[in-house]
Amino acid sequence: MHVTVAVVGGDEHGCALDDDATYADLIRAVGYHPQEASILVDGSPVPGDRVVDADRVTLLRLIKGGAT
Repeated sequence: MHVTVAVVGGDEHGCALDDDATYADLIRAVGYHPQEASILVDGSPVPGDRVVDADRVTLLRLIKGGAT
């Protein structure tokens, strides 16, 4: 399965995933941890343990940066 991930405020990524991959797997494939990002499908958040069922999603980073 091929999924296009549009990162809010960032780039788009194309990801090739297994058919049983979850949204948490997709977040990891783009290089983030599931605790720092959420996936939106048609503008609504989806649970990380749900099997990917969309070919285009938005990734919203919940945590960015840190203390200096």
